[in-house]
Amino acid sequence: MPFSREQKEELLESYREGIAASSHAFLIDALGITVPQITELRDRIRASGGTYVVVKNRIALRAIEGAALDGLRDQFVGPTAIAYGDDPVTIAKVLTDFAKVVPKFEFKGGLVDGQPVSAQQVSEIASMPSREELLAKLLFLLQSPITSFVRTLAAIPRDFVLVIDQIRQKKETTSA
Repeated sequence: MPFSREQKEELLESYREGIAASSHAFLIDALGITVPQITELRDRIRASGGTYVVVKNRIALRAIEGAALDGLRDQFVGPTAIAYGDDPVTIAKVLTDFAKVVPKFEFKGGLVDGQPVSAQQVSEIASMPSREELLAKLLFLLQSPITSFVRTLAAIPRDFVLVIDQIRQKKETTSA
């Protein structure tokens, strides 16, 4: 069913607001994936804070002109889907997990922080720790010296009290 001019303009605008504005995106070959599989993948990506869109190539190419995704123009051939969001590692993990289950699922390429990545690099990105994991490790590293310092400061009065108590016990045993 052909789109009317108004529908195409609305689609172009939604692509510009979503896909072209994103600095993290992964292009996927949507050929051979069934509708229930796409629905499941869309739900997984949505749960991870991303968006999954099957695009019309001609309209998508017009939308990405001058945007970061413009470097991947040659990848917009055949049925193309784009997964994008704020955290590229989380989205890459969802996509690679899905690719293990669905053998026809193939990456065309991607964009991470505005830089193009190949289809092979997507699995490398998925193996990286997520933003939350990195923040937790950073917090642990920042807290570790402070915690050690506080323990050292707390040990001085505690040890002083223990020494005084041992002196008291010794005096009590010698006087008795």
